[in-house]
This record gives sequence, structure tokens and C-alpha cells, in this order.
Amino acid sequence: MKIFFYAMREYDEVPFAEQYAREMGIDFGWTSQYPVLENIQLAEGADAVSMTPCDMSAPMVDAFHAIGVKYILCRSIGYDHVDLERAKSYGMRVSNVSYPPSGVANYAIMLMMMLQRKIVPILRRADLQDYSLKGKIGDDLSFSTVGVIGTGRIGTTVIEHLSGFGCRILCYDPYKNPTAAKYAQYVPLEELYRNADVITLHTNATEENYHLLNAAAFQQMKDGVLIVNTARGKLIDTDALVDALESGKVGGAALDVLEKEDGLYYYNRIGDVIANRDMALLRSFPNVLMCPHTAFYTKQAVGNMIRGNFEAAEAFEKGEPTEHEVHA
Repeated sequence: MKIFFYAMREYDEVPFAEQYAREMGIDFGWTSQYPVLENIQLAEGADAVSMTPCDMSAPMVDAFHAIGVKYILCRSIGYDHVDLERAKSYGMRVSNVSYPPSGVANYAIMLMMMLQRKIVPILRRADLQDYSLKGKIGDDLSFSTVGVIGTGRIGTTVIEHLSGFGCRILCYDPYKNPTAAKYAQYVPLEELYRNADVITLHTNATEENYHLLNAAAFQQMKDGVLIVNTARGKLIDTDALVDALESGKVGGAALDVLEKEDGLYYYNRIGDVIANRDMALLRSFPNVLMCPHTAFYTKQAVGNMIRGNFEAAEAFEKGEPTEHEVHA
């Protein structure tokens, strides 16, 4: 049994892979390159391939199947980058991973507070030795209404942790979570839009919620609403967000994810001319905080991601069910 890891990081992921390979008796190989049609041959002889979010559309699935790969292991919670239907047609099993939700949840809360307290402009002005107070007054999270969209493991953890701040919490999810309901009030999405001072996204990207936050949604929100996205870039219509920022309808945004981030985040692009005008425009706003998809990035999460791949590969090879498997 062998796993071939693409986009593997020597400085944090390889030590975990070496540990679990010893413990579980599974061989592995790796490359720092992302999978593309030109390097498919690197995975020859492997039963499974592992990757972080990247292009795993039908041509990529076809190519891996052609060299005998049986399993696709996502080193992420999200798996919307994989053509599940094409994988299913070949009988290729697909998995994702889970990790402690507290890392992303706490990061999202940090971003809320940074937006409300205007930390980025405060620090930038301090770098220029401007220590005046004008334009720096913020809001207190404890006196705010926070809207949480998505009450899975991460969204519910956000709600639990926010409850300690004393703020009012509204939430929306088609499927109610009893733990979330202890601390937050489930409301229709339109009511959440109307009443929230801060809206934070914690749902997977699907065809149904593509561009969930669009021009119509922004128009229903409070003037000056703050938007936090540590989930998926596809949840926000970037053009609509830019319009809402320019008009002042949205008072600020903290974005750990971005539409069309493939080939950008997790790469060193120093000195490159980056062909992403949306990113350049968003970065020009003083009330937009952009992070390169790092909300997940803790030692605990990385260890769980690698272990989840080994566990899924072992279960797949034995023909056993596993909590890591995802279905079309």
C-alpha cells in the first residue's frame, strides 16, 4: 500500500507522514509540486494520491485512473475541487479530513475583532509614527449582533466561543444543531442579514450556495456590516462585495479565502505580476483584511490532516467504511 502526496511541505507535513507511515505500515512518496497533467507520472505505482485544494477536474481524475490510482485523498475539509462523479464512475473512493474546529473558529473571531477595532489601519499608521486617535475608534464585540451562517463543527464552535463575549448571536443553517441552539437563535437568512453587525461564513461550497453573498444579499444587510469568510471563496460574489465596499454598505471584510485562489495561495509569488485583479482591488481597500488561507494552519490541524489520509487509505484498501469518505 502506497500513498503519493502532492503539494507536500517538507517543513511541517513530512515529519507527520513519516510518523504515521511507521505506525500504520503504509509506504509513501511525495513532491512539493501541485498535481498537473505533466507530473501525473510521479504517482505511478501508488494506490492513492493526496493533495490540498487544487485542480482535480475530470481530466485529472482520468489521468490518475489511467496509471492505476484507486483512491483520492483530500488533505482538507473541502472537497469541491474534486470531480466526484467522474471518480465514482471509475470506482475511485474519495476522502477528506477533519481537524479540531477550534483553530478556524478562533481565527474567525480574531478577524472579527481586528475588523471591529480597526487593528490593520492602527498598526499601519503606527509604523509611520502616527499615534493620534482620529479615525481609530472601534466597536466592542460584546455589544454587537453576530450572524453565523453554517452551524457544523466549526460554526458551532464559533457560536460556543462567542457566547463568552456576551454578544447577541443569530445563526442560519438548513439543519439545526442542538448545541448551537443553546447559545444562538436560529433565524431565516433574511432576518440574519437585516440584524447582524458582523456576518461570518462557515459552510461548505456547493452549487446551491454559490455566491450566497451576492448583490441582493448585501442590499438586505445593515449599512456598515462587517463580513468574515474563513470558509470558501465561492460563497461570496467578489464583484458584488467590491460594489458594497465602495458604496459603504459593507463597512469592512476579512477574507481568509478568495475566489480563483488556485495557483496563488500557498505559493511564493514574490516579484511576480499576479493576474488577479479582484485580489489587487480588494487589497487596495483600507477596510479589507486579507489572509492567504491560513485559518486552518495549526500544528494540531496539520497532524490530523496527515493522519486522516493514512486512516482513509487503510480503510479503503481493506474495503471498510470510514468517516473520512465523501460521496458524489
